[in-house]
Amino acid sequence: MTSEQISLFALFAAVFGLLLWGKYRYDLVAFSALMLAVVLGVVDTKHAFDGFGHSATLIVALVLVVSAGLVRSGAVFLITRTLVDSSRGMGTHITIMGVIGGALSAFMNNVAALALLMPVDIQTARKAGRAVGFTLMPLSFATILGGMATLIGTPPNIIISAIREDALGEPFRMFDFAPVGAITAIVGLAFVALIGWRLIPRPEDGSDKADPMDGYSDFVSELVVPADAKLIGTRLQDLYEEAEKADVAIIGLIRGGKRRYGTARTTRLAAQDALVIEATPDALDEFRAALKLDVADETRAERLRAESDGLSKIEVVVTDQSRIAGKTAQAIGLNWRRRAVLLGISRGGKPFKSAVRKTPTHPGDILLLLVPQGSEAEVTEWLGCLPLANRGLTVTQNHKVWLAIGLFAAAVAAASLGLVYLPVALGIVVVGYVLTGILSLTELYDHIEWPVVVLLGSMIPLGAALETSGGTELIASGLVNITQGLPAWAVLTIIMVVTMTLSDVLNNTATAIVAAPIGIQMADKLGANPDPFLMAVAVAASCAFLTPIGHKNNTLILGPGGYRFGDYWRMGLPLEILVVAVSIPLILVFWPL
Repeated sequence: MTSEQISLFALFAAVFGLLLWGKYRYDLVAFSALMLAVVLGVVDTKHAFDGFGHSATLIVALVLVVSAGLVRSGAVFLITRTLVDSSRGMGTHITIMGVIGGALSAFMNNVAALALLMPVDIQTARKAGRAVGFTLMPLSFATILGGMATLIGTPPNIIISAIREDALGEPFRMFDFAPVGAITAIVGLAFVALIGWRLIPRPEDGSDKADPMDGYSDFVSELVVPADAKLIGTRLQDLYEEAEKADVAIIGLIRGGKRRYGTARTTRLAAQDALVIEATPDALDEFRAALKLDVADETRAERLRAESDGLSKIEVVVTDQSRIAGKTAQAIGLNWRRRAVLLGISRGGKPFKSAVRKTPTHPGDILLLLVPQGSEAEVTEWLGCLPLANRGLTVTQNHKVWLAIGLFAAAVAAASLGLVYLPVALGIVVVGYVLTGILSLTELYDHIEWPVVVLLGSMIPLGAALETSGGTELIASGLVNITQGLPAWAVLTIIMVVTMTLSDVLNNTATAIVAAPIGIQMADKLGANPDPFLMAVAVAASCAFLTPIGHKNNTLILGPGGYRFGDYWRMGLPLEILVVAVSIPLILVFWPL
């Protein structure tokens, strides 16, 4: 093993370790690794930033913008507006939502597809009086499965196509993934709709809540004792009876910015003490009004009342792309920038030891916000969060719906027939959306996930360096030696299982960048066609169903669905086994060795 290979293996080990740790965001980790690789001399300075102009990076960015245009034009609304029907049975609802989610995610970013359908699913569950946890996980899995059907459905497919172009001189075309990906997705959707949702754990009390929001809308909030409050001098435990009536839990006391240990039940209340409360939004309001308490940011709330016609409360989900992800409401200037107040955070029912507005948020958290009436959509979009209500973030251009669909369909057709290079076709669609007013120039850049762009731009040169240094050949040789004497289907199964396992704990984009060149090298060692190996990697990298961290969609539903970390594998493990069992024969039929 050469010194260059040792350096690269050490870098990749560090990258994977930091991604697993999760303390630092994946784009920072990847870019730091790229810079270190340049300093160590394992990545040529001249090629250090080639990844940012790579076709895979451009396609991922353009697909996100096109997805936004389809939403803004009202094209997606045409499909989703008829979905809220609480009279349907669970299986029927999951089937309909899954089919539409899978179909949408085949032609747009699968995170965007889930973001559009999640409020619809929640609203349906509310009307039907059933726990939303039974339907959100199937919806998430359906949008992940649907992305496998086309080139632009999921980033791993885009990356693998680009790697094939670099290695073999020709990329995969738009629908080359469909024979394997679409059929596997259909079988997976059938499992999810018929059997999978039944494997999801029921609420711990053994009953389905009439209001599904009850399962995940308890927020940790703070209420302050005003200077003129009659409560001053009373013991904290004296409030328990009123708290029980309002269905809230008093879980702590903050005085002088410091948390009192336990619930400080015998402490006598003083002015400006902050009670740490766990409650639903309505219960919180009831308790605050009954005891004449203030919200923690009462001065900000008063300013809101003075400047607006009224106030409203909204619930939003934090994504890993949200402006507030990893930061506090205070740090991003939520109040002075958007005149909004953070009232509470819901994170799996865990109480917070610090002040709510000084608590960093995590992807999957649900935030309870107090905002000026009429600015709900503006604040939600500025934060980059998902609304937990069936409301659009901006006014759709309904009269341009068929124009948006026509431009996109024409681009897909031209790219599929080889008339126009896919990045160029998507670029023309984006230009068309801007010129026709479907998207504004400002929105154009807002809808690009820059952390994903940085991740791709950083990892592609690292992956190329690993290949040119002989690192991927070394790994491939090791895998070939281990699988020596095994039939072709067994070798494909092993590379799928290894890739799928990595994808469950790492970013699927990073997994595809590393695994695809290894697949090509394995095919070369075996004297086989590399395409079946690339297809195996594509399917495996997309199918991350065991954990909430393997795919962004699984992270997004963690809070709203009230799931625990260990809930995913119950439906995810049999689904992954099914995906392997179905896709291997399909690969051997459509992409023979």
